[in-house]
Amino acid sequence: MKRMLAVFRARNSEFFRDRSTLTWNILFPFLLLLGFYYIFSQAQPMYKVGVLSVQDGYISRPVFMAVKHIQFIPYGDLDTGLAPLTRHQIDLLIDIDRAQYWVNQESRKGYMAEQLLAVKDPNFQRRVIRGDAIRYVDWVLPGIIGMNIMFSALFGVGYAIVRYRKNGVLKRLNATPLTALEFIFGQLLSRILMVVIVGLVLFLGARLLLSTLMLGRLGWLVLTMLIGALALVSLGLLVAARLRSEEFTGGLLNMTTWPMLGLSEVWFSLEGAPHLVQQISQLMPLTHLVQAMRAIMLEGAGFMAISDHLAILALMAVVFLALGAATFSWDADGR
Repeated sequence: MKRMLAVFRARNSEFFRDRSTLTWNILFPFLLLLGFYYIFSQAQPMYKVGVLSVQDGYISRPVFMAVKHIQFIPYGDLDTGLAPLTRHQIDLLIDIDRAQYWVNQESRKGYMAEQLLAVKDPNFQRRVIRGDAIRYVDWVLPGIIGMNIMFSALFGVGYAIVRYRKNGVLKRLNATPLTALEFIFGQLLSRILMVVIVGLVLFLGARLLLSTLMLGRLGWLVLTMLIGALALVSLGLLVAARLRSEEFTGGLLNMTTWPMLGLSEVWFSLEGAPHLVQQISQLMPLTHLVQAMRAIMLEGAGFMAISDHLAILALMAVVFLALGAATFSWDADGR
């Protein structure tokens, strides 16, 4: 019992003396709570309605737009607005300038939103489209694959390198002809191979068991996984470039992963979210990975349609790798 208590006291002293870890363990949950409070503080609307108008400020604003519990989402052109309407992501699409609207005949919520519009603005002309709702399991699968790649890439690389540094393995490797860049690339290639294999197993298992949707080519999906994994592994290498505390590393990795998990459309769409939130989301590699995979699987997108996402992921990977190699430290004391 005395030996156990001695270990207990020693471990507590170690934790409380590590001020960076202690501060982060207290601060991070509050930051996370405040962030989600800001994003989801508004009551969720009953209906989502897309709005088309080339006139600034909706000069001829319909009476319908004053109805409560409806979220109005602006779209720049008709095709952009019809796509989510076809997939039941919005319930109605109205064109203010032409006094017409589109409704999906297969949407129950679209029917109710149409009845409200008919009461408030009966002069709007009706247009009909068709399209079955995408199952949630089809929509969420790319997010789950991306989430798995993110956690495997960041924690698998970050913890391993910090452990190597803390145990003196990196210091011994430094005595060999191995360069920092060679070590980083070795770690990077190994982890990318593993996370892509696991991602493909998850994708094929879902296809086999749940008949999930796949409209695009498997080759483009694999390429997206590879480039996305490259960006996320590079980010993990950057985070762990100089750290020697596994607990502090865990705090930084949580700071990296949880915002991406909440803002990269893994579990839910940011359609209609505050513009600032959507802008922040576009700065995260997981967002581009998930959006590219979702476009391939649910829309049959080809290379040109996802090229912007792939280019951003590749650029992020180059920046993260360059910074990681420049700041990499072999020694446990950070010299």
